[in-house]
Amino acid sequence: MLPSLQESVDGDERELESSEEGGGSAEERRPERYSNSYYCLYSYQGYSSSEQAVDSDDGSPSSAAPETPSAEDFSLSLVDTNLPAEAETELRSFIVKRLIKGALFEGMGNVASVELSIPEFRVGCYYCLLQQEKLLETATVETNISPPEYVTCFLGGSEKGLELFRLELDIYVQGLKTNLDSEKSNLETYIKPYLRSWFEDSVCPIQRVGQLFQEKLTFLLHAALSYTPVEVKNSDERIKKDIHRFLSAASLQGLIQEGTMTSLCIAMTEEHHKSVVIDCSGPQPQFHNAGSNKFCDDWMQAFLNGAEGGNPFLFRQILENFKLKAIQDTNNLKRFIRQAEMNHYALFKCFVFLKNCGSGDVLLKIVKVEQAEMPEAKNVITVLEEFMRETAVA
Repeated sequence: MLPSLQESVDGDERELESSEEGGGSAEERRPERYSNSYYCLYSYQGYSSSEQAVDSDDGSPSSAAPETPSAEDFSLSLVDTNLPAEAETELRSFIVKRLIKGALFEGMGNVASVELSIPEFRVGCYYCLLQQEKLLETATVETNISPPEYVTCFLGGSEKGLELFRLELDIYVQGLKTNLDSEKSNLETYIKPYLRSWFEDSVCPIQRVGQLFQEKLTFLLHAALSYTPVEVKNSDERIKKDIHRFLSAASLQGLIQEGTMTSLCIAMTEEHHKSVVIDCSGPQPQFHNAGSNKFCDDWMQAFLNGAEGGNPFLFRQILENFKLKAIQDTNNLKRFIRQAEMNHYALFKCFVFLKNCGSGDVLLKIVKVEQAEMPEAKNVITVLEEFMRETAVA
């Protein structure tokens, strides 16, 4: 494996481990570090500012600027949790402070590190304010009491580790919206099981995919990098969802221009004509029409090494590093191509880079789509494509 890749993985593993708890050796912390996850659901009731209005001397309502909200401006009631009582009280105090500061936003979660009376001592906490979809329809202007909302908290791992999954958790909490009601009639049948499953459903899919495919993970990495469609056959719903979540997390979407993403997907689909097919009917998944390269092989090995510690947060960090390295290599290639438009030595640097980076075949296709409207770059890319074909034959 490339030295820079190994150093990156080792560094992330040490940093994630050191941030999990405030004290003790790694060996002492390891048994409970990833197995314990917690949740807490609160009902949040805000009160209209008109209730708090103070009349002026002439009897008219005061026009003074609203004061910073206090704990008297709302109520926070526990709906359900798997935290010990003392730890729940500490968490409630933390959430109250965040509400007073106005630091909770509907549907957009935050991640922080909190100290609670649980074995982890310091734990990552995702918290998000939710409003029922039907509440706006039923709310009336006559009442001074705001419709009830909910604060959802998920706790596990470290702040840095949980931050890697913040977008997934934002999506996950939306699943509560349509099933929350003021009577909490489905608390036992839906809400509790859903809350209990947050860690398995949001944090663990990438790790499960890595453990399922092992060395074959290189094919999934290559499919994500090359924007090749993937079709999963003869699998249960959980495996299918895990694979698509892995591909979504491994995609460069959001890191390159949206128009480029669309053009790449179209270009790759037209070129390959066939999707990568994963057949899960046998004891081991089988890939058809799959490709790979040295770059993906190296990062697959990083996943295998990370599997030894059983840390789902490390799996996600490795995946983020994979994407950042791909973007870095793409930007380097674009820079070399711009230089090569006027400098033959820079063209030679392009040759060397494509030969050594391990993913020249895919990077060149990405850059080709991005530079499609630039004639000078197009000429350089044509020469580089010929070089890649000759190298492949050799």
